[in-house]
Amino acid sequence: MSLKGKKLKRRDFIRLSAAAMATVPLAGFDRLQRVEIGSVHNKSLSSKIKKATVALIKTKDRKDGVTKSFDLLTITSFKGTPIFIKPNFNTSDPAPGSTHNDTLIAIINEVRKRQAGPITLGERSGPPPTAKVMQEKGIFDLAKELDFQVINFEELAEEDWVWFKPEGIHWSEGFAIPKVVVEAPYIISTCCLKTHGFGGIFTMSLKLAVGLTPKRLMRELHRSPDMRRMIAEINLGYKPQLIILDGVEAFVNGGPSTGQRVQADIFIAGTDRVAVDMVGLAVLKELGSNEAIMGKKITEQEQIARAIELGLGISEPRSIELITPNEESRLYAEKIKSILEQG
Repeated sequence: MSLKGKKLKRRDFIRLSAAAMATVPLAGFDRLQRVEIGSVHNKSLSSKIKKATVALIKTKDRKDGVTKSFDLLTITSFKGTPIFIKPNFNTSDPAPGSTHNDTLIAIINEVRKRQAGPITLGERSGPPPTAKVMQEKGIFDLAKELDFQVINFEELAEEDWVWFKPEGIHWSEGFAIPKVVVEAPYIISTCCLKTHGFGGIFTMSLKLAVGLTPKRLMRELHRSPDMRRMIAEINLGYKPQLIILDGVEAFVNGGPSTGQRVQADIFIAGTDRVAVDMVGLAVLKELGSNEAIMGKKITEQEQIARAIELGLGISEPRSIELITPNEESRLYAEKIKSILEQG
């Protein structure tokens, strides 16, 4: 899809319901290894606290990490459902600066094995032009080889966007999401494990939503003292059904394009983007990160706190259940459990 870009205008808030979401089985967790995170002692609150299952896989192999993510979450069949993939292509820098092509290829192969319908990948890079980033990463050639569609959000026309301005958000004009994303029946977000050196503090699944907004809105975002709250608010415009975080390598300082790189050898996957980011933050703490990560509780991070206020996912780290494929992963999950229990 290649549409000529047009200058965006302010539009009335449009509410669109996403197409009926594909139902993918997530049952059968009893056979998996689990790590329970805390317990609820206040019975009056227990009914209000949602649970989230997150897969945690220790691996150096990205294909292995993706395959085990699908298997642990028992995603068995898409039955012809169209799949939309939102990668992290902010720049073309090597992972974790951007989604590793091996991870992307593994995801496409896994959904194809499960009888997916047409596959579409969409992104808006920045500051570099999206087309340049995709060219440098070899995405156009990969699309021909693996038969998926590529949408450059910078080339979308005005009518291809949906504007949102719910009451109480910090965006003065509201924010826009591509219609193709709003209407997608099944969205897979694939993010990286890293800190953000330009005000975001960290960039995982919640911040991935920034690449769904037009570039002209970035000036307001980057100048606002409410940047991290605004990042969370973009997530009101869409809901991914699966999040796969590639943490084979991580930035524990700097980012998002380059930074202090460490070998983390981890994959995190789930259906709750707040839970995935909570686990990702716990991993950064375990690795040893900068003061902005180490000096705050997970729920004190503004991206997380605002996402909880908006009801985008679970409300506390203790509501997370970690599932693992083997003993090495289980032992590491015990370390992450102790960090999550601190809030």
